Amino acid sequence: MTTYVTATIVAQNTWTSNVFFEDNFNFSVSGTFANSAIVTVQRSEDSGVTWLDVDTFTANGQFVGYEPVPNTFYRAGCKTGEYGATSSIVLSFSGPWRANFS
Repeated sequence: MTTYVTATIVAQNTWTSNVFFEDNFNFSVSGTFANSAIVTVQRSEDSGVTWLDVDTFTANGQFVGYEPVPNTFYRAGCKTGEYGATSSIVLSFSGPWRANFS
């Protein structure tokens, strides 16, 4: 697997960079969750104009996703009001190697 995006979330309304997937991918959550922090994964089928919530996480873990729609963008982070003070959460998306991933 190739890691395409990694970000450390230390404030509310902070997101990973956008990354597109087609087929299988991995999502990793690690770090310190404090004061009921919530990580939200979002997807966009219009190149990041509109974001829809896919899932939420409140603990560390490794997760597998599947995206059947080509070039669907994903991002993850903590929405406004869902970041717990003193949290430090590391998020990463990875998947099969591809020649163009920007």
